[in-house]
Amino acid sequence: MKALLALMLAGKLGKVLLSGGSMILSIAIYAQLYGWKYAVGFVLLLFCHEMGHYIAARQRGLLVSLPTFIPFVGAWISLKNQDLDAETQAFVGMAGPLLGSTAAFLVYLTAVQDQSTWLLALAYAGFVLNLFNLIPVVPLDGGHIVAVISSKLWIAGVPMLIALFLWRPNPLLLIVAILAIPRAWAAFRGRLPEGSPQLTSPALKARYIAEYLGLAAFLGLMAVEVHAQLSAGGVGR
Repeated sequence: MKALLALMLAGKLGKVLLSGGSMILSIAIYAQLYGWKYAVGFVLLLFCHEMGHYIAARQRGLLVSLPTFIPFVGAWISLKNQDLDAETQAFVGMAGPLLGSTAAFLVYLTAVQDQSTWLLALAYAGFVLNLFNLIPVVPLDGGHIVAVISSKLWIAGVPMLIALFLWRPNPLLLIVAILAIPRAWAAFRGRLPEGSPQLTSPALKARYIAEYLGLAAFLGLMAVEVHAQLSAGGVGR
């Protein structure tokens, strides 16, 4: 019996327990600061974002793990196939913010319909979270998306992170910036790291430019709008 249990834990059950356990832990920690309702909602928004990546990866036949959560850091999935072309990286990278933004927008519509201020605050967090992930630096989603357009865009991402840190100091921003600097520097010098994906066709570049800029604009507008509503006192209770 013990041997069978060990095998199950080492296999799929173990992965499910890790994902579910880290999710419950995050909810419990966030609940101490923001209350249970908001904590559950926020982690579910993170889950939707990561499941966007997961579903897209599975569509491409990639080996991918279930989401793992770390409080105050976020969540991520692990891709077992590391040698991916630029379009596949962009496809998987874009899917997370797309599904995450859709979930945040549904929360926003519910907040307006129910006149719920806490749901409005949750929607705002979702919009900001997905917009942040579009910053064009690796390891954020934006860095993987813009690689299909031009790796030179990685250069712009680091100053954006630094500006965000000066505006709203957060150690996580510095960590992401430090991780992003090597690729940004290589792109600046025109010497991309070994194994960097090659750019793809003009048609695909145009498609991802439209998707990337369109989603970023939508999230930016929604974040500004919801912030204004919250500053004015929300939409009700």
